[in-house]
Amino acid sequence: MASSVSSPLPFAIKRREPEFIRPANPTPREVKQLSDIDDQEGLRFHVFVVMFYPNNPLMKEKDPVKVIKEALGKALVYYYPFAGRLIEGDNRKLMVECTGEGVLFIEADADTTLENLGDAILPMCPYLEELLYDVPGSGGILGSPLILIQVTRLRCEGFIFSLRANHTMCDAPGMIQFLNAICSMAQGLSRPSLLPIWQRELLNARNPPLITHMHYEYEEEINTNCKGTLMAMDKNNLVHLSFFFGPKEIRALRNKLSTSLGDCTTFEVLAACVWRCRTIAFAVDPDEVVRLSCFINMRGKSGFGVPSGYYGNAFACPSSITKGGMLCTNPLEYAIRLLKKAKMEMSIEYVKSVVDLMVIKGRPSFTQPGNYFVTDLRRAGFEEIDFGWGKPVYGGGAKAIFNMSFCGQFRNSKGEEVNVIPICLPPSVMERFEHEVNRMTKEVKPVGNIKSML
Repeated sequence: MASSVSSPLPFAIKRREPEFIRPANPTPREVKQLSDIDDQEGLRFHVFVVMFYPNNPLMKEKDPVKVIKEALGKALVYYYPFAGRLIEGDNRKLMVECTGEGVLFIEADADTTLENLGDAILPMCPYLEELLYDVPGSGGILGSPLILIQVTRLRCEGFIFSLRANHTMCDAPGMIQFLNAICSMAQGLSRPSLLPIWQRELLNARNPPLITHMHYEYEEEINTNCKGTLMAMDKNNLVHLSFFFGPKEIRALRNKLSTSLGDCTTFEVLAACVWRCRTIAFAVDPDEVVRLSCFINMRGKSGFGVPSGYYGNAFACPSSITKGGMLCTNPLEYAIRLLKKAKMEMSIEYVKSVVDLMVIKGRPSFTQPGNYFVTDLRRAGFEEIDFGWGKPVYGGGAKAIFNMSFCGQFRNSKGEEVNVIPICLPPSVMERFEHEVNRMTKEVKPVGNIKSML
């Protein structure tokens, strides 16, 4: 059910000196503003992605490092802002100075095989720090490289592609778009199949700005009744575990739901389950306010006006909110209904209100105490990224970050699609959390209709 981050590196890895990969052709030298969604405080951090590729005999004469480096330089001609550096203007407004300095790239070789790595390829990968070396001085938000890539060859002639990106520049669909551009170049195309669109002004505040909705995800924390441990998470003392939900576990969770709930997605079931189990594990005070914030993509939704090719952050994360006692004592269905209700808030006006809030309230961070974030990466497209060697055996997020998790997916040895959710918790809380998840995923008979708790 769960796998942990552990053990020292059991194989040797050799890295060459980091280098900057610049656009292959001259690019404009200019300053571009990020959107008011991009530059919020809550996105000023890095995200981590890792993809594991098996040997492809048809590519025997090709070196993945050389192929990807050359393709990266060509892709940066179109995505040249990634080769720049962030600066901050008046009122903390973020801008990218398109300097053409390039993205950081590391070439490496590991004395191991994909088979030997086993389950270590899944989140939370215990060797991530070696497979994506944190180059000293490169990890800042301002004035630092916006992307760091490491390509590690394996003894079996497979390879690992690892990436760190500044979240203010793009979200998961935006990163997929950039990676697909690299793939296009790696496979011999002269330009990306989908050309990038900047247009960050599309998600800037109105004039004058006006907050028209309640945004619990940015609400100032005024709750002082925190007798549980939600306020006391020490980032330096957390256990990192991944939890796996295959067909059996999904069936067990769905059997706990009444038919009156109607249709619900697998992500809704899993996010609600993990939120509820996490809250129980923290032993929060019954009157403590708890939140679940899920990122909802604006792309492809009628009326939102996000054009194809836009690679900036284009999402909102309306929060489900309740008291700890209500969440912990009610059945799973209660949490799912809260999540569905929050998702219904996602409208064009809601997004405009979020954007305006950023300007009015000074680009606040997300509410932290009692707030748990989950994003659905199962269909983001990382599992489809093909540099010419075929699809990765696993591609997606590399790890959870403090109070943020993601839901990924992979195919196990039985051919089953398995969902994986990594999470970080204090040691004692993790023990209770694992116990609660195991209890929740025991198979039971389906329940009948029950009265709604909302």
